[in-house]
Amino acid sequence: MNDTAQRTRNRTLLLVIVAMFFGSMLVAGVLRFSGWQPHGMKNNGELLQPPVDARAISPKAADGSAYAWAPESRTWRIVVAAPSDCGAPCVEVARQVDLVWQLFGKDADRVHVLWLGELPDGAARPSTLVELADDDGLRARLPRADDPAGVPVFVLDPNGFVVLRYAPGFDPAGLRKDLSKLLKLR
Repeated sequence: MNDTAQRTRNRTLLLVIVAMFFGSMLVAGVLRFSGWQPHGMKNNGELLQPPVDARAISPKAADGSAYAWAPESRTWRIVVAAPSDCGAPCVEVARQVDLVWQLFGKDADRVHVLWLGELPDGAARPSTLVELADDDGLRARLPRADDPAGVPVFVLDPNGFVVLRYAPGFDPAGLRKDLSKLLKLR
């Protein structure tokens, strides 16, 4: 009788261990296939899938010089696709992007701000700002760049791929958070 009780207890323990193992796998599978992600894994900007390849484009600065992607420098880019005659909305976007850029501190040199089009008077100018001539080639590679709702902002990786899009009226804290994660990727 004692052996039977011991055997029953051992079998029950084995079944509990198996149930815990397969139960956790079942819960993980349900979460995975339902699309759930932990909060820390989500982007604030729209992740472009697949990323848009802009490497073939050779943007020109407003002064006529070429802007090279130079992937070996590991420089990330914030691209503002400003419409012509933008005015006050562009000044506000420039202020927000400058604030984000300043908050990177020692990593600020690893982030270039590219302004596609003419920068309005009174707009903030980070030291890594490059004003690009409004090039239809680059603008065409930026998804929904001519958004009627306002000025979208994009993030390009060091190789020249457009990886994130921020809709007009975006939260600059989200841009900073996303780029901070990306800057940690060496």
